[in-house]
Amino acid sequence: MTRTDAASDRRVAVIGAGAVGLTAAHDLAERGVDVTVYERDTVAAASTGRAAGICYDAFADAVDARVAARAIERFRELSGHGAFTVAETPYVWFATEPGATADAIREQVAAMQRHGRAVEHADADALAAAVPALHTTDIVAAAIARDAAVVDTTAYARLIADRARDRGVEIRTHEPASVATDPVRVNGTAYDDVVVAAGAHTARVLADAGVPVPLKPYRVQALTADAPAAELPTVYDATAGYYVRPHPEGVLAGDGTEPVEADPDDYGRDGDDWFVDAMDDRLRDRFPGYEPAVERSWAGLCTATPDRDPLLGELRDGLYVAAGWQGHGFMRAPATGAALADDVLGGDGVPAFDPTRFDGTEQFAIAEGMIVE
Repeated sequence: MTRTDAASDRRVAVIGAGAVGLTAAHDLAERGVDVTVYERDTVAAASTGRAAGICYDAFADAVDARVAARAIERFRELSGHGAFTVAETPYVWFATEPGATADAIREQVAAMQRHGRAVEHADADALAAAVPALHTTDIVAAAIARDAAVVDTTAYARLIADRARDRGVEIRTHEPASVATDPVRVNGTAYDDVVVAAGAHTARVLADAGVPVPLKPYRVQALTADAPAAELPTVYDATAGYYVRPHPEGVLAGDGTEPVEADPDDYGRDGDDWFVDAMDDRLRDRFPGYEPAVERSWAGLCTATPDRDPLLGELRDGLYVAAGWQGHGFMRAPATGAALADDVLGGDGVPAFDPTRFDGTEQFAIAEGMIVE
């Protein structure tokens, strides 16, 4: 009997009520699995609730492009349900200096087009025509991805949580989880399978179970400011390394990546003054005439891996991991959560993200996930 055949008899625990864990729990329950979610805080309280909510399928790697395309398709299928909506907006990225980053943008576009992505090159003049509010005279290479959008990350998580509960999933908030193996257990209760999708806490949860994984949390920052005079798309300055996206408060802008390992229980959750000042200068420079009034700023955690690809799949018999998104976790959650559910039930998952490609003892430096190279 295959795992899929026995789905109605399986009991699965999911650790982490973020976007990936909740999607996996929902999809497992939809196929008849008895699922319990353990969450040390509340739904979307950590990385999901602090994520930028940018969605696009503009990836040069074939696997990433396929996963991202499926994710944004599922986002759109859910748009209009409850408080969750998808706001369509192009994604523009550019370089302001000749060299490796500019060359990489040109190479990326060629690869994306081979994968059938709706992406095109744009010189400074074309970009100025497409986005009149954008200062473009210093731009040496740029591209526009048409299949892109922005969403409210917390609204997605709450919608999926509600739909999961409707399918019988028990979501236990304010209940930290301790994992054991041989056989897999959570807080002493035996399950057929355990999925650890605990974001920045994933490495610690697994380490306590005696299972090392090469994951490092690192701190990133974002802020919201009032609306500029003109409507903006999502913009990523690949040279300076910051992004700006439309937001109900006006714009949401992010950067402030700190390439050092952070403590997931003890890190600064507010935006730093230097970050707010730097983003103020960038917004004024990139959007002439815009005088941003910052509404709020915050920090969150991303997780890095040695090769900048996630760990997604079975680590040990009955023990699964989903982490290491390098800042791209939320935008791919509808697809990676589905792939994880499929893997638990005997499917192929995403072989390129197989976590057993590492032994867990690797030494590596943290690299920003959005970097263009």
